[in-house]
Amino acid sequence: MTESPGAREAGVRRNREALLAAAAAVFVEQGVQAPIRDIAGRAGVGLGTVYRHFPNRAELVIAVYRHQIEECVALASALQRESIAPGEALTRWIGAFVEFLVTKHGLGVALQSEDPSLITLHALMLEKLVPACASLIAAGVSAGEIDPSVTAYTLMRAVGNLCILGPGYERAHAQDMVARLLVGCRSAR
Repeated sequence: MTESPGAREAGVRRNREALLAAAAAVFVEQGVQAPIRDIAGRAGVGLGTVYRHFPNRAELVIAVYRHQIEECVALASALQRESIAPGEALTRWIGAFVEFLVTKHGLGVALQSEDPSLITLHALMLEKLVPACASLIAAGVSAGEIDPSVTAYTLMRAVGNLCILGPGYERAHAQDMVARLLVGCRSAR
């Protein structure tokens, strides 16, 4: 008995999502040169499935990066719909942005490539994420929780600089410093 086209398409989508999640995690742990078999194993698929979705490593790197940008944008909208204080929504979103940046730095080598599709990813990040952050800041300013002089681009730059990991400065250190930065963004009221 053969699968229906709808069932096949759902399976393809599930495999792609599993591959993107697995690749993001493996890239953080091992870097973008991690063996493809490690990504396939984490996703629970075979190597052929990886290469059917992403014929080369650059395509996989680009897809991971784009997927994470889309998730951050969607999170900003979702947080605004929740019944939480705008300052808390911004804090949660910045927490997700920190995780995104940690992964981004894991992709840094690939992003420094001369491949034009990789070069446009930084512009995509600015085009999509700055407005998402700005919407959360605006809500916080309107509620009197966030200092009106805080801008999305400047806040994101500061967070990005705090998230450059290295020996003796790990993810937990970055998270702590970002939390301190966010305290300084609060309105003095």
